[in-house]
Amino acid sequence: MNILFLLSLLLFPIFYLLIWRKRLPLKRLPPGSLGMPVIGQRLGFLWAMRANTPEKWISDRAKKYGPISKMSLFGKPTVLVHGQAANKLVFTSDGSTMSHRQTESMMRILGDRCLLELMGQDHTRVRKALASFLKPDSLKNYVGKMEEEMRLHLQMHWQGKQKVTVLPLMKTLTFNIICSLLFGVERGPRRDSFVRYFQQMMGGMWSIPVNLPFTRFNRSLKASAEVQRMWKQLINEKRIELENGASSHQDLITCLLSIHGEDDQESMSEDEIIHNLILIMVAGHDTSSILITFIIRILANDPSIRAAVLTEQEEIKRSKSSGELLTWEDLAKMKYTWRVAMETLRMIPPVFGGFRKTLEDIDYEGYRIPKGWQIFWATCMTHLDDNIFPEPSKFDPARFENPASIPPYCYIPFGGGPRICPGYEFAKIETLVTIHYLVTQFTWRLCCNDNSYRRDPTPVPNQGLPIQIVSKEGSAAI
Repeated sequence: MNILFLLSLLLFPIFYLLIWRKRLPLKRLPPGSLGMPVIGQRLGFLWAMRANTPEKWISDRAKKYGPISKMSLFGKPTVLVHGQAANKLVFTSDGSTMSHRQTESMMRILGDRCLLELMGQDHTRVRKALASFLKPDSLKNYVGKMEEEMRLHLQMHWQGKQKVTVLPLMKTLTFNIICSLLFGVERGPRRDSFVRYFQQMMGGMWSIPVNLPFTRFNRSLKASAEVQRMWKQLINEKRIELENGASSHQDLITCLLSIHGEDDQESMSEDEIIHNLILIMVAGHDTSSILITFIIRILANDPSIRAAVLTEQEEIKRSKSSGELLTWEDLAKMKYTWRVAMETLRMIPPVFGGFRKTLEDIDYEGYRIPKGWQIFWATCMTHLDDNIFPEPSKFDPARFENPASIPPYCYIPFGGGPRICPGYEFAKIETLVTIHYLVTQFTWRLCCNDNSYRRDPTPVPNQGLPIQIVSKEGSAAI
């Protein structure tokens, strides 16, 4: 009896291992290394972003491991993917296999009820509510108001100047447009407070999430709390305005407050409204301002591109009487200008990549990505693939004369499929209106010959792109 018992003790682990081996997934983990605990590949990735060499960093990994590899980023086991198949995987997910994944610092600053955190029906519900205001049929009514913000911006920051620094001015412009059109916050102390807290909040978006006094992350959290407090107050004021008969489409906030479900309750909770307003502030402020800044740089560097844009915009200007505002139909005529913008986004996408979290094991390219891991996908790798875009380093707006010729999920500056950015049309209008006024009222040249830029984490041109400007009005050099 004792001998049989001892034999069973010896044989049981063997039988267990045989059974366990049969249950192991047939597909293995992607190649690569998770690196040192906690640190992983974070330092190498952030260094590549700062040095503006992330494409090379990814290409070097692909040469070593192939198109899919494992690593550790921001303290999480991560699988790096890129290419058309990777983009399709990310953008066609229905929310049951993977979800958005922000860094911890971004999640705590932006809030956990924004679109980047929501899944399934909650994501669909909130996205639908935001799209109800940001769709073209609604936005065409706000072209004039956007143009008024642009005219005031030029009066305050460009006229009478000989030199300006483009990026901070474009960030000021886009923030003011967002405040006016989307939030209904007019110029004054409240908007000034939003600007101040917003800048503090942005400072810690990619910082180490250690909430200690005097750290960037601590300052960002405090600023985020102040912004949310101000939103709560503004939302209460908008509710009162609606009760007194105000239009439900005077701005995004009143639009969201006016959407009700079957139970006649507001479709979005107050936290969802606040957290998504913060997300829109961050996304709209950075992406549009960066796009416009780099278009201005391209127009300074390439006289032929500038001449073609100017010809198109001057023709539209001549069709308008003095002081007449642009219309939706005018924007539709700016086809070449928008192709320039699309080519700018191809070469310098404001967002380099993004994170997702797997909700279950995913089979991809012959490997198993385990549940709970991060997926990091890189936008620019298809943008710079010479099999998709011949001579990818050449700036050529003609690539977009027939957008349908570009394979799906290969050009993704605004996402793709059901996950395309709901603010796409808003950014397009903002860009076209701005470029129209700049090229018809000013000429400019770069103040330095350094065309380099860094990613921090979005593209930032050297010195913020200082330029010398001359007014076309002819009265003075401004």
